[in-house]
Amino acid sequence: MAPVMALLTLALVALLVLLLVGSWVYCVLSSVAARRYLAIPSPPLTDPPPVSVLKPLCGQDDHLEENLRSFFTQDYRDYEILFAVDRMDDPAVAIVDKVRGEFPQSPRVHLIETGDPTVPNRKAHSLGRLVPRAQHSILVMSDSDVHVPPDLLRRVAAEFQDRSVGVVTCPYRAVPGHGFWSRLEAIGMNTEFLAGVLVAWLVGEMNFALGPTLAARREVIEAMGGFADLGHYLAEDFEIGNRAPQLGYRVVLSSCVIEHRIGSQTLKSNLQHRLRWARSTRRSRPVGYWGQIFTNPLPLALLLWLTVPRLWPLLVITLFFRALAAWSTAGWVLHDPLTRRRWWLVPFQDLISVFVWVAGLFGNTIDWRGRRYTLLRDGRFQFFGNEPGKTDAIHGLRTSTESLRQPNIGANKTGAKFL
Repeated sequence: MAPVMALLTLALVALLVLLLVGSWVYCVLSSVAARRYLAIPSPPLTDPPPVSVLKPLCGQDDHLEENLRSFFTQDYRDYEILFAVDRMDDPAVAIVDKVRGEFPQSPRVHLIETGDPTVPNRKAHSLGRLVPRAQHSILVMSDSDVHVPPDLLRRVAAEFQDRSVGVVTCPYRAVPGHGFWSRLEAIGMNTEFLAGVLVAWLVGEMNFALGPTLAARREVIEAMGGFADLGHYLAEDFEIGNRAPQLGYRVVLSSCVIEHRIGSQTLKSNLQHRLRWARSTRRSRPVGYWGQIFTNPLPLALLLWLTVPRLWPLLVITLFFRALAAWSTAGWVLHDPLTRRRWWLVPFQDLISVFVWVAGLFGNTIDWRGRRYTLLRDGRFQFFGNEPGKTDAIHGLRTSTESLRQPNIGANKTGAKFL
């Protein structure tokens, strides 16, 4: 029995060392990718095209007013903003009215009531209603919890001057709310998630996009089947970025870094949120999901140290490599003050990240906005308990029969154009 246990221990140690060395290589690649990304200059903008900004809204997020105002103060000549709400009694409508009243001259504003979602993805449903109303071919799609710099549209428009570019996606700095779990998740996004994005960008073509803010040519979205099809996927942003190269277009990681204000969450809701996206990633990018085992070297080093205490120097080396990778993204690229102040939370965040990753290997149900859904193998999702064919048929029927509500233009107190 003893020889068998010794052999199993030796095999475990060998596996952990192999994974740990792979994690060190990944950390170095993260640093190299960050430097390469920063070294690429933003192209000059010679002929600014008109742009349509599409913003689905649902309720009153933290800092919603500031987030919306950042889109009204863009240093750009010709653009419009289209907002979408399910119902006109949504609290976000009053915020739109208030901010629009501060900018009576520009930009042009449209507010659309979309009604109940006709596809599982509520955001995609709203975007599907906004795209036909947009007047321009460059569509900048941005979440309500996003705050952007004044030069966002200028940078994105400049990156679209290359006709081979079909999608531009913006890296983001996560800004937490006041809760501890929100801060912990933001540190993970800024030190772990962006590293994965940059490494993928470094070693191969971009075949994905990031959801908080991405831009696409209208013809690219239409060639994908529009949001009537994309709305059946939980990660519609990934689908947009994944399908664009298949259509012959490039996906560009923008030089413009935005703020993703994730708000405050309880431990339960935070874990539900993390698990939802872990399972979604496993369905959408199974190979990439398994590759995430290299993104958290500290738990691997801790497990190796507990197994063989005399290998503690490997833990010290791992701390160095993890610090290098974390600072490469959070410090050099994002200029994140949170990680600078709370750097000591990184190991704790890495442990939670590993537990979520393991949990994400199992199960195919998620909770989102109070509803339960089933994730399918191809990345689509549906209301829990529905059969795929039946669900698609119901969604298709509702899409074909439901029309847009058109509120009375006289109800607009600020002069914004309602469609």
